[in-house]
Amino acid sequence: MADFKIRGVVPPVVTPDNPDGTVDVESFEKLINRMIDAGVDGLFLLGSTGEVAFSADDHRRQIVREGIRIVDGRVPVLVGCIDMETDRVIEHAKHAQEMGADAIVATAPFYALGGLTEMEEHFRLIHEAVDLPLFAYDIPVCVHTKLPWKLAIKLGREGVLAGVKDSSGDDIGFRYLCMENEKAGHPMSILTGHEIVVDGAYLSGADGSVPGLANVEPYGYVRMWKAFQAGDWARVKAEQDKLNELSHIFDVTTGVQGYAGGVGAFKTALNLMGIFKYDTMPRPVKSLTGQNREAIAQVLRNCGLL
Repeated sequence: MADFKIRGVVPPVVTPDNPDGTVDVESFEKLINRMIDAGVDGLFLLGSTGEVAFSADDHRRQIVREGIRIVDGRVPVLVGCIDMETDRVIEHAKHAQEMGADAIVATAPFYALGGLTEMEEHFRLIHEAVDLPLFAYDIPVCVHTKLPWKLAIKLGREGVLAGVKDSSGDDIGFRYLCMENEKAGHPMSILTGHEIVVDGAYLSGADGSVPGLANVEPYGYVRMWKAFQAGDWARVKAEQDKLNELSHIFDVTTGVQGYAGGVGAFKTALNLMGIFKYDTMPRPVKSLTGQNREAIAQVLRNCGLL
């Protein structure tokens, strides 16, 4: 499983929901087909952007089942198997494997926080239990534990990890991770989850990006990846700067924070653009309304998307 490699743009797919909380399959098809048509290199279902933390088991399985059906083998599908402790993660991972996932993604354990010994054993147990490539999702702001780059490299060398999706905000650790991965013969795919500084991550040696903003504007991220492949760094920066103008959908809202202002902005934008039928948010999060909705619409207009 360690020989699985993925490079390029791998958006974490936003989940469109009906008002009753089930997946809006028609909108899901529009979203996924649009990103594949734009040229993305893979898709990540049930990431933080995809409602993994809010979804009961039935909802998770509907997201994965419908997502894999819609993709229909056109690009690799990574599935988030994120839960508090190891056995629950393995349970999700086995379901993902049964439904046809190409790889799985897991964070460090959370709630019953442990040390490095427990973290290492957690990833080893998942790897032993599930015959799919395993990506570590480093997001300490949510799981309260940082995946050290030295441990990631150790697990990559040994074939436990096929890659890392880094959303840590630790630029120094990320640079070391990329450098040591190269020295080790590049056993892992290193992907950045920081959509605002993808150009910098490419310069550091990243194999690709996992940008939530690509749900709204996949074309720019694909152009940036192609420019990077061609060594056209001026174009890489220009595309990133243009995308960063669109990223202001996150900061033009008032009175909301966290998921409501982040994924809520994605859902509002996709609804305004006619890709999502509804902008339903997972309970207890509320959809954006009034001036917040209009502020996002203005950013979309300024960027030529509305």
